Amino acid sequence: MLTERILRAMWPNGDSASPGLLAAVAADAATVFRNYDLSSDLHVAHAMAQFHVECGSGVEMTENINYTPERACEVWPTRFSDAADCLQKVGSFTGDPDFKIKLIDNVYGGRNGNRPDTHDGSTFIGRGLSQVTGRGNYEALAKKLGNRLDLVNQPDLVNAAANALECGVADFVMCGCLPLAAQDDLLGVSAMLNLGHRVNDPSKVVGFAARKGALHLWKLALGVELPPAHSDTWVQVALNRLGADPALVPDGVFALRSRVALKLFQRAHGLTPDGERTPQTLATLDAALAALPTAP
Repeated sequence: MLTERILRAMWPNGDSASPGLLAAVAADAATVFRNYDLSSDLHVAHAMAQFHVECGSGVEMTENINYTPERACEVWPTRFSDAADCLQKVGSFTGDPDFKIKLIDNVYGGRNGNRPDTHDGSTFIGRGLSQVTGRGNYEALAKKLGNRLDLVNQPDLVNAAANALECGVADFVMCGCLPLAAQDDLLGVSAMLNLGHRVNDPSKVVGFAARKGALHLWKLALGVELPPAHSDTWVQVALNRLGADPALVPDGVFALRSRVALKLFQRAHGLTPDGERTPQTLATLDAALAALPTAP
């Protein structure tokens, strides 16, 4: 189950771009996941892993389009041969304060429902948990939401804390990711959300390695996977299940926060609070987990 405690551990700076995001996502989670048929923690883990990468754990809710002409040539080498060529093709000049707008209008124009010779490209840049991009996709997302949000005229509504989870999950479902998530097909989910079609080569998906790492963390955080017994990751997961507050990221890095949480557990159970994973501490963790209503 996705909770605010888990979210704050996994996305420690998640409120920075959209104030109140984490509390709103946690409050909406049960309803939104149910309404869009994300009926298992495996589905949720896949969705959250994609959002984890797409929006930078809540820090990058709007696509960064602050390119220089030189960087534009690196990102789109088939379009621009050098900085001068880039400036000429987008109708700009050195020092132009509107370069980034002209560039994105040029690069994104005529794609994803963006109308040529308009500012659709720079208006409908990536936003939200899923980084929905393109006028056509904003229109489709609004329709998926029952036209309750005017995303065409107010695209920033995608980023609002009150809308973020539903917009992200609706886009995830709209892209065809849900059946692939049910099959635990990370490449399929990643390709459909990132590219809009299936691929066989992970290198074709932007940030696939990061998506793989994020999915592993989210599976551990949500209890979809269990780490090896008595490993450092297992201790972190066990402490989270026993109510560690703040919750721990189950990454196997047993640093200060993990040691503090373990010391608190040890003190509460009459053990020497040294933060060490001693046999007695591990045995006490086992007993505490066994006493929970749900088996670890």
